[in-house]
Amino acid sequence: MSSSGSLSMALDHEEIDSQLDTGGIGGHPAGLTVLFFTEMWERFSYYGMRAILILYMVALPLEGGLGFDMKKASAIYGFYTMSVYLGCIPGGFIADRFLGQKRSILIGGSIIALGHFTLAFKTMETFYGGLALIILGTGLLKPNMSTLVGKLYSKNDHRRDGGFSIYYMGINIGAAISPIVCGFLAQANEFKGWLKSMNLDPLDSWHWGFAAAGVGMTLGLLHFLVQQKSIANVGNVPQKEKSQQESEAPLDQKSEKSSGGLLFSKVEWMKLGALGILFVFTILFWAVFEQGGSSLNVFADKLTDCSIFGHQFPSSWFQSVQAIFVIVLAPIFSWLWIKLGDKEPSSPAKFAYGLALLAAGIGIMVPASMLAAQHKVGLFWLSACYFLQTLGELCLSPVGLSTVTKLAPRRIAAMTMGIWFLGPSFGNYFAGQMAGFFNEKDINSLVYLYGGMAGLCLSAVVILVLLTGQVRKLMVDVK
Repeated sequence: MSSSGSLSMALDHEEIDSQLDTGGIGGHPAGLTVLFFTEMWERFSYYGMRAILILYMVALPLEGGLGFDMKKASAIYGFYTMSVYLGCIPGGFIADRFLGQKRSILIGGSIIALGHFTLAFKTMETFYGGLALIILGTGLLKPNMSTLVGKLYSKNDHRRDGGFSIYYMGINIGAAISPIVCGFLAQANEFKGWLKSMNLDPLDSWHWGFAAAGVGMTLGLLHFLVQQKSIANVGNVPQKEKSQQESEAPLDQKSEKSSGGLLFSKVEWMKLGALGILFVFTILFWAVFEQGGSSLNVFADKLTDCSIFGHQFPSSWFQSVQAIFVIVLAPIFSWLWIKLGDKEPSSPAKFAYGLALLAAGIGIMVPASMLAAQHKVGLFWLSACYFLQTLGELCLSPVGLSTVTKLAPRRIAAMTMGIWFLGPSFGNYFAGQMAGFFNEKDINSLVYLYGGMAGLCLSAVVILVLLTGQVRKLMVDVK
């Protein structure tokens, strides 16, 4: 038997083993369960802090906040959220070359928890220091979680997109719970009253919210340590995986490894080119989508009637709405992609759907802003906006993660995932810059702000539709 025949058998065997592993959630690999819950708690920490961050910055000192104006607060918010994703590039490189995914996750998660607990102290030094620690830790953790999910599936395992949708649901369970918990601690009059009854300063309530986010990250680390036996065969220190990866690599990749791994085959360059085109559209998507944590968050606080049947609730609770929609809709999308089979839309087509739905969601805020000139608007407007944006998110975000794991060269999988996160990184930066134009006293500026975003998204849809055929050619054998 030829060496290529032996290699083919090895790859077939790996694929069969992958598809026989059905011990996890919904018939997926067992490792998906441990990653699902670990990421759930990590996102609890991130979104809990994110829900109150800009509100804390714009709150007046007599309310326990920093008293920043909207431009300064949104600039800091945008730079912070950009840096969180920007750190994914060195984080992926370190994992690929030195630590492996599992050790990177443990170290990164520990640094994240330390950052949240640092924010629990009320000084400007601990405020900026805590943000810096969260940036460093998330950069080391985030790309490696997604890479590990991809490693649970063989190349042609039809469950991959569905698996990422389930994993994405775990992200959003954490994101749904955390604003309720952290927002209650930070903003609720009931909790401030309890602090006062305990002879504690009620103006420190914001820092209790930040500390709760650190508790969430700690729980995620404990779960990962206890359950990591389910992913014992993936994500180890690179030297331990070297022989296995070389035995599984196609012959053309073996020759590239012998030359230092600096070159890519023609097919690999084509696939990286496809990722590059899709990457551009992710920047715009996240620039608009991330208004949820900045301008739309302040819209909820200043211009929305945050009450149900006469009972007031913290405005930060609106940050749970999108995540709740994802929890409800993600299983439907996971089932839908598998049910469609060969008729499933291509990744570029899903991206176009995502951008179109995003445009519809942010466009709803135009009439909402007009109504806000007369009085605070009801819950419907932001809820409708978030619902449509969530539909767009499920068409684009988990599909994007899955596409990276299918198109990226195996030997730089984590680093490629880190580069992919530059899309939301730049998007978050632009989101912060655009949110700086938010002024609740100038309704016309809000109409132009949200209307302009909708127009940009629709223009991107047209361009992407025109490019879809070319992108599919570059993807070669990947749909």
